[in-house]
Amino acid sequence: MSKKRATKRIRKIALDPNPKGNLKALAGAEHDDWSNWLGSRTTEALPVNQNDEESAIQATVAVYSGIIDMKPDDPIEGILVSQIMAANQASLSMYGRAWALPTEHFEARMKYLALADKAARTVSILTERPDHHRGRGQQHITVKHVTVNADQAVVADQIVRGKEAALLASGIEKPMESLEPHKEAVPAIAKGQRRSE
Repeated sequence: MSKKRATKRIRKIALDPNPKGNLKALAGAEHDDWSNWLGSRTTEALPVNQNDEESAIQATVAVYSGIIDMKPDDPIEGILVSQIMAANQASLSMYGRAWALPTEHFEARMKYLALADKAARTVSILTERPDHHRGRGQQHITVKHVTVNADQAVVADQIVRGKEAALLASGIEKPMESLEPHKEAVPAIAKGQRRSE
């Protein structure tokens, strides 16, 4: 018996050193190859008959229009927007199938509705991700510093953003500073006893 030796396939890949980014609005990338690839995978994930040329083109134009309106800034946002589109279409398709069933198929209808709800929750989660990626989902904490003197109190607000807010929320940056002890002794007064004047 002869053993076949595994041979490595070597693929030569040539990337454009000066990408044009003509399709950046579609997938957020400077390389149009990426934008074309992601766009085609997104339209293939749609619940339409891909063999029906007219409905496939209509769905592709609609989805591409939606993606462009969502304005992906980079390839990560391009991926997120494509997933939003696919999950949204899956959700709508499942809702449509649920309501198309006759009423006597209650269990099948409920299964479709459960799947539609799951896809809709996925859409809801995914729609928050681009904002977090863009930095708009940063945590904001308002810190109030109160200084009390004899007859007045001064309140100063400070808004903390980003990494400072995360450290402040976690409380691990540094421990709270201790307060200075009172210089004068204050006598304790028992319950029901009056302070002597």
